[in-house]
Amino acid sequence: MDISGNTIFIPGATSGIGLALALALRDRGNTVIVGGRRAELLDEIAAANPGLATVPIDITNPASIAAAAVRVRAAYPDLNVLVTMAGVMRIEDWRSADTFLASAEEVVTTNVLGTIRLIAAFVEHLRQRGNATILTVSSGLAFVPLRVTPSYNASKAAVHMLSESIRLNLDGTGVRVLELVPPAVRTALRPGHESNELAMPLDEFVAEVMVLLETQPDATEIQVDRVKFLRNAEARGHYDRVVAAVNEADPATSTP
Repeated sequence: MDISGNTIFIPGATSGIGLALALALRDRGNTVIVGGRRAELLDEIAAANPGLATVPIDITNPASIAAAAVRVRAAYPDLNVLVTMAGVMRIEDWRSADTFLASAEEVVTTNVLGTIRLIAAFVEHLRQRGNATILTVSSGLAFVPLRVTPSYNASKAAVHMLSESIRLNLDGTGVRVLELVPPAVRTALRPGHESNELAMPLDEFVAEVMVLLETQPDATEIQVDRVKFLRNAEARGHYDRVVAAVNEADPATSTP
C-alpha cells in the first residue's frame, strides 16, 4: 500500500498497536479514523491528537459495525484502507469447560467474526475505490502456539488463513489484502504485558512496520524481524524447539 495520501479506518485502535499505528499513519499525511467502543475515550484521543478522527464502534456487535460503516462511508467517501485491528487475548485453562468456554467465545467473536463482519461492511465500498487495501492483523502466535492462550492462537491462525484466502478471492477487484504479523509487543493486550522485557517496544515495532510498508509495496505480509523466529519456525524445521522456547520464556506459562 502507499504510505501516504490514504483515508484509513482503524477500528479497535484506542490503545496499543492500533493507536500507535494510527498516529504514525496520520503523521505521514493520511486521513485516519480511529474506532472504539468508549465515547469518552474517543473524545480524549481526538482532543489529544489533532487531525485524528474518531467513530464509535463495537466490534462484537453486528448492528454497531453496520452503523459505523454507514457513518464512515458517508463522512469519508475517499476511504481506501480498512485495518481490522480489534483483538482480545485471554489466558485459559481448557481442562474444564467452565474455565474457558465464555472466554473462547469472546475471543472468536472479536478476533474472527469481528474481522469478517468489518470486511463485509466495507468490501463493496473498497471495490468501488479501485485501488484499496484491507490490512488484517494476525500474530506470531498464529504459527507457534502459546500454551495459556489457545483461543487467541487459533483465532489468529484463522485470520492468517482468511487473509490468504480472500487475497485469492479478491484478485482482480482492485482490493489488496495485506497481513500484519506482530510478535509480542509491549502493550496492554494482557495484564502486565506492557512491561514485559521479552516483548518488543511498541515504538520500535511501529517504526519498523512503517519502514516495511514504505519499502515493500508489493508485500503480502508485514513481518518485523522479531516475528520471523515464530513465523518461519516450521519452514526452518525448528517448530518443536521454538514452541518449547516460547512457552518456557512466557511469564504466564506457570499459571494456566
